[in-house]
Amino acid sequence: MSGEATLDAAWLRRHPLPVHPERTDKNSRGRVMLVGGSLLVPGGLILTAEAAFRAGAGKVQVALPEPLAIPTGIAVPEAGIFALPAENGEIADAAGVADRLSGCDCLALGPAMASPAAATAMMDALLPAAEAGPVVIDAACVGAAAARLAAVEALAGGAILTPHVGEMALLTGLDADEIEDRRTGVAAEWAGRLRAVIVLKGATTLVAAPDGEVALYAGGGVGLATGGSGDVLTGLIAGLCARGLPAWEAACWGVWLHGEAGRRLAERLGPMGFLARELAAEVPSLMRGV
Repeated sequence: MSGEATLDAAWLRRHPLPVHPERTDKNSRGRVMLVGGSLLVPGGLILTAEAAFRAGAGKVQVALPEPLAIPTGIAVPEAGIFALPAENGEIADAAGVADRLSGCDCLALGPAMASPAAATAMMDALLPAAEAGPVVIDAACVGAAAARLAAVEALAGGAILTPHVGEMALLTGLDADEIEDRRTGVAAEWAGRLRAVIVLKGATTLVAAPDGEVALYAGGGVGLATGGSGDVLTGLIAGLCARGLPAWEAACWGVWLHGEAGRRLAERLGPMGFLARELAAEVPSLMRGV
């Protein structure tokens, strides 16, 4: 293992965000494709899309079950929307997205999905079509990756997986208690095995790189343990990847921005009771302040 770092202002200054010239257009700021959503969590991808924009992505496109397409497009008028066939409230067929991934700077799979079967079919349809950009694998797609480890490892742009401990247990086959006891070791081992970045979420979030480096963040507070918080984190990481940050740095920055947004809201509103949808608005000023 290369060592552990603390995600703080000093670390961020050593790994600065991309600087975009004044004449930069939206295409140069990067394009994100989000694929997921379900009728069980119909607003989840709204959180993810808004977070990707707040992190600085120039274009965000959202592919989701057809019944959610118009409501999501109205809620996030800045985003492009692709309606996909739906069954039992989840994506039934994602193949139509595959030919839209050309030029995509970051693909995010799984936010706000609940069905393992739908996640499995989506991964099979889209992993082979992923091109050079990183692929963020979230929610139900983390568990689906367990039977597709070779496909994840083979991704040309690498993967960023964002599990909590339960999802990490599905991915690895390990007991959740063992993962809790060996969080750093397990995250680092699987990051190396998959040639991917592992973001193991918790009270202290670990970001493990394929080379064994691990970064720690423990400052967000208990208020971040709320519905939709993980959807926001996925959007932040995807937006930062699209802007040009390498996967490891994008994950670290995303974790820090997410946590510091929670800290700010806790200071202003109280340690618990703020909403996931309030996090993303804190991000632009946090990026400016580093």
